[in-house]
Amino acid sequence: MELTEQIAMILVVFALLGGLLFILKRRGMASLPLVGRRSGGQRRMEVLERVPLTPQHAIHLVRVSGKVVLIGTAPSSCTILDSALPEASPASLPQNILSTGQ
Repeated sequence: MELTEQIAMILVVFALLGGLLFILKRRGMASLPLVGRRSGGQRRMEVLERVPLTPQHAIHLVRVSGKVVLIGTAPSSCTILDSALPEASPASLPQNILSTGQ
């Protein structure tokens, strides 16, 4: 085999792998997190908890810009179930709640 044939075969393999990665990313089966894409600031969105209901349905507790939001997800939709006030810190809770442990 000549050197050009070997290089061509390597490029074909890389092209096939790239195509497979593209298809998997489109279907949501693969992700490629890139380092350095986010700005240096604090994150404004954070997933606090996820509870699967069925293999295709789940509820997510998400903090967005200081507010906590409960979101229900299904294969064809996403619904906001509840939008709560900003999270309470222990200092802002009434003393009777803190002393009883509720």
